[in-house]
Amino acid sequence: MPSLDLFPEEDQSGTVFRDVIILALCGFVAIVLLLPHLNSPATAATESITPPGNVIIEARWLDHMDTDVDLWVEAPGDAPVGYSNKGGTYFNLLRDDLGYLADAAEINYEVSYSRGIPSGEYTVNVHLYRNLSGTYPVTVKVVASVKKTAGGAAAHILTTEVVLHRERQEFTAFRFRLDSNGELVPGSVHNLSKALLSART
Repeated sequence: MPSLDLFPEEDQSGTVFRDVIILALCGFVAIVLLLPHLNSPATAATESITPPGNVIIEARWLDHMDTDVDLWVEAPGDAPVGYSNKGGTYFNLLRDDLGYLADAAEINYEVSYSRGIPSGEYTVNVHLYRNLSGTYPVTVKVVASVKKTAGGAAAHILTTEVVLHRERQEFTAFRFRLDSNGELVPGSVHNLSKALLSART
């Protein structure tokens, strides 16, 4: 009795060819539909490095040191902002670095941002709260930047280095004035000592 071939060879190859074409078409349609919903990496990277505030104060010290340095900032007519008062009318302390304690990033860095650019005098201090590394002196780089518009770039206006020699030492990195346009007032920069931490206690 002759065998019945229900799927001739030519039909099987035709079915496979049709399946491949349909799958390819479905994949193409899926990609076209998903493309508008994907963020390009370049856009995401640009958005992540745009500072959110108008006046940005940063403090940075060596990463290998188990050292807790505190950044204190006082805006015109406002209370000092630091680790024990993380928010004022204008400034917020965004990162309070405790040295190695709860530090997943292993970066020694603190930063404060302002909402708006009030005119008047700003004071920026650093305070050596704790130095478990036991290494002295502790050198802290302090940078002040201003971003005048929400979409604009932040421009550095001041940079200095502060050298701390003992725990509990508070040092004024700089004091400066900004005018109503957010411009640094010429001749206004100095580092005459002004305690901000003791003003909170």
